[in-house]
Amino acid sequence: MLVRAYRDRIKRGSAEHASRLAHTDLLRIYRDLVVTRLQDIGLKRWVRQGVISKAWLGVGEEAVTVGCVAALERAQDVVIPMIRNAGACHMMGLPLEDGFTCYLATADSPSGGRDFHYGDIARGVIQPVSHMGTSVPVAAGAALAFRNLGEGRVALTWTGDGATRTAAFHEGMVFAARAGVPLIVVIQNNQVALGTRLAQHGAGAMADIPAVYGLTGLECDGNNVIDVYAAAATAREQCLRGEGPVIMVAETFRMGGHATHDEREARETFAPELFEHWGRRDPVGLFEAYLIDRGITVEEIEAAEEEARKAVDAAADLALASRDHLPRPESALFPGFSEGGVLHGLSTRLDAVRTDGHEHAPSPVSGHPPPGAGAGFPPSD
Repeated sequence: MLVRAYRDRIKRGSAEHASRLAHTDLLRIYRDLVVTRLQDIGLKRWVRQGVISKAWLGVGEEAVTVGCVAALERAQDVVIPMIRNAGACHMMGLPLEDGFTCYLATADSPSGGRDFHYGDIARGVIQPVSHMGTSVPVAAGAALAFRNLGEGRVALTWTGDGATRTAAFHEGMVFAARAGVPLIVVIQNNQVALGTRLAQHGAGAMADIPAVYGLTGLECDGNNVIDVYAAAATAREQCLRGEGPVIMVAETFRMGGHATHDEREARETFAPELFEHWGRRDPVGLFEAYLIDRGITVEEIEAAEEEARKAVDAAADLALASRDHLPRPESALFPGFSEGGVLHGLSTRLDAVRTDGHEHAPSPVSGHPPPGAGAGFPPSD
């Protein structure tokens, strides 16, 4: 019955985009789902083994990440993930081990041990910040740059249901809507903000939010990766026609705690029946059943799973091998910023502009543009 409903949802609203996905595309999406799931399992194993103290996981929400990124032109579009969208990083081309070393704070981690949030602007991933909702105005700024430069690119960011109540989300959406920028904002409605249920932190339906900004929103089943893919592909097409921004609402459910340290409290927040309901709608399992329905063999599915397992195991082993490679204390400083008084960084940037008329990025630090690349985004191909 669940598989039939999954298939019917695709036939009703996603058939056109689903038909564009070749055999290899479907297997690649499945592999990305499995890699994303196994990365979280690996982090949870590390917590239980005492390697790290806690981890923020997206188990049960993988389809919202994978479906969106699969619909993008990854060589040119830009994403700002939340921490639960870590799968976007490896899909955009970041090394898989970055998702492990960032937790270890090693010298070879993406931020050089400064932060476990990670990204790489050269690969189109602007790293997230902890304050939910703030990615919306940042992504709107990126989208504005793409529009002003006449580039056929979009910016996409995810935000939680709780973050839609923040000033940053509202201000970013007001600006984006007024400017008409090629921005996709995905409301990943996992039914809970930290430990506060959706019904407790706001009134009205998530689906009504786009209308607040004069936009026509798109709704999708956040546990159906093809439905998410179709919605994101539609949103991207609208943006490239000059009809952005677009708000997508993806309905899903957080199967664990805010992080691994409060999973018991999370279980007490909702009725057990709700976990059972969403557990049966697991995005990986349902997509596997859909693939078999599409004629993909069990052997091909198992081969994709084995490829994913080997990749994640190798990434975790590589990260653990650098566990004792701790950063030097002075590496906590950002050249050009963490020097002198509070205005030193601004002064350095102004001096660079006065020298040659162009503002340059700071000296290279992992995840930062190199000298001469400017402070903006790498040009599209």
